[in-house]
Amino acid sequence: MSKRKILISACLIGENVKYDGGNNALHVTVLEQWREEGLLVSFCPEVLGGLAVPRPACEVLEGTNTVLCKSGEDVSVAFAKGAKESLRIAKEEGVCMAILKARSPSCGKDIIYDGTFTSTRVNDSGITCKLLQESGIVVFSEEEIVLAEAFWRQKGE
Repeated sequence: MSKRKILISACLIGENVKYDGGNNALHVTVLEQWREEGLLVSFCPEVLGGLAVPRPACEVLEGTNTVLCKSGEDVSVAFAKGAKESLRIAKEEGVCMAILKARSPSCGKDIIYDGTFTSTRVNDSGITCKLLQESGIVVFSEEEIVLAEAFWRQKGE
């Protein structure tokens, strides 16, 4: 049987896939260890959904699954496609948990921006985060690395 794996937002391990062309690289010992062990499966749902890098900033319209760019363009279809592709990869790779970018319209867990582009936060999760959770994958944000590590250890390698 193959090893269980960990899905991780590509921007968190230094891939330049963020909307502005940059990344949110974390330099955390446990992530380096997991990477060396071949446990990390990196992905970017927005890129998987067909969006370019760089791309306009996007937010989920509060209380919906509608994703709008700051320009007003509706990119909901690309976000939904990216979420489905992310789930397909997670299942194919035997992923049991995910570490996702906080507050992202795709990956945000529990808190995202409200769609007004005023930095207003709401209690909701991004499109991909919701789909992964609905499919039984345990999700942590990069702000919960300690919890993710504890979960991984508790599940036993």
